[in-house]
Amino acid sequence: MPAEHAARRPSLLRALRHRNYRLFFAGQSLSLVGTWITRIATSWLIYRLTGSALLLGVVGFCGQIPSLFLAPVAGVFMDRWDRHRVLVVTQVFSMLQSFALAALALAGIITVEEVLGLQVLQGVINAFDTPARQAFVVSMIEDRADLANAIALNSSMVNVSRILGPSIGGVLIAAVGEGWCFLVDGVSYIAVIASLLAMRVTVNAAARSEGRVVDELRAGFRYVTGFEPIGTPLLLLAIVSTMGMPYTVLMPAVATKLLHGGAHTLGILMTAAGVGALLGAIYLASRPSVLGLGRVIAGATALFGAGLVAFGFSRALWLSLTILPLVGAGFMVSLAATNTLIQTLTEEHLRGRVMAFYTMAFLGTAPLGSLMAGVLADRIGEPLTIIAGGLACLLGSAWFASRLGRLRELVRPLYRERGILPPAAEQAEAG
Repeated sequence: MPAEHAARRPSLLRALRHRNYRLFFAGQSLSLVGTWITRIATSWLIYRLTGSALLLGVVGFCGQIPSLFLAPVAGVFMDRWDRHRVLVVTQVFSMLQSFALAALALAGIITVEEVLGLQVLQGVINAFDTPARQAFVVSMIEDRADLANAIALNSSMVNVSRILGPSIGGVLIAAVGEGWCFLVDGVSYIAVIASLLAMRVTVNAAARSEGRVVDELRAGFRYVTGFEPIGTPLLLLAIVSTMGMPYTVLMPAVATKLLHGGAHTLGILMTAAGVGALLGAIYLASRPSVLGLGRVIAGATALFGAGLVAFGFSRALWLSLTILPLVGAGFMVSLAATNTLIQTLTEEHLRGRVMAFYTMAFLGTAPLGSLMAGVLADRIGEPLTIIAGGLACLLGSAWFASRLGRLRELVRPLYRERGILPPAAEQAEAG
């Protein structure tokens, strides 16, 4: 497409000029609404059956712990296999998992053990799906200058679904029960499977290595830990995911015990966080360059931590609904900016492995946090647990901010080499 034609497109939507990305965006938008419906329905089902904040943490643990162990190995295969084909397979398995939940719930025979088992299965699927999805984004974008915008639009898509999904889920739970939520989610996977099958994808077979898995895994680990501009934001993301994000698994308890509401209240709370996250993603999509993302990550993480502390003290619905958009915006900007920075810096032949470590930092550490949050909430209560997580994020933000000067020095030569930072702009922010 001619450059002048692309330039006339609204900057917020410039990544949509790529056909494969348009297909992915459309199909995934529908599917993610179903995913969020299932998330709220699963949490509500477990809390309805048990009334236990601890089991809410256990559910989060079971759904995400496979990523901690499997994602790094999966990343090796993502640098070997056809990522497009992997995504088709993982989406089919995810659809079947949702239909299994629906069948058990609609039959009225579902048990906590079955939910936990199916959560583990979904976690195994996600351990392969997430690094494949993250690495595949680059394949859908012919012009690398649009990559940051594509990642930001992905975040916008996630958060539109995060707004719609819990709202629809809350209504469906109250009207017809959790089983229909799972059924709707299963049907929604058809959209993303169809969009993947409609793509025109060229596989770069030459990039597929056949070395020993353990050697390639070790090479990926050395790259991530040895290159500070990638390792440092990944470590911060792991802190945020472990200490901050578990607030979401405690939301059913917050909605009922602290705010004296029900499923509808839970849906409203999740929607409020989603609105803030969407606004944060739109902000990132409007940025013309990756320059300055280090400061953005530090500031967004601090906003997330401060918001969690304030939310932990809230006992009024109106106040919680005022705070949660800040929490959602802080987390989403931190997450998406980290993703953009890493995707920009990573060498192509290591992309699958690096995005697997990103998955490990984001999803793999979360189950440890969910389990810890469940235990702490059972001992000291939900408010203090959420506040402690917020304080940990604030400390992580301060540490990351103290490293920005060093990171800029390391990143600047790469940005100049790739045309992101003009040679003359020696003093420009490149972190």
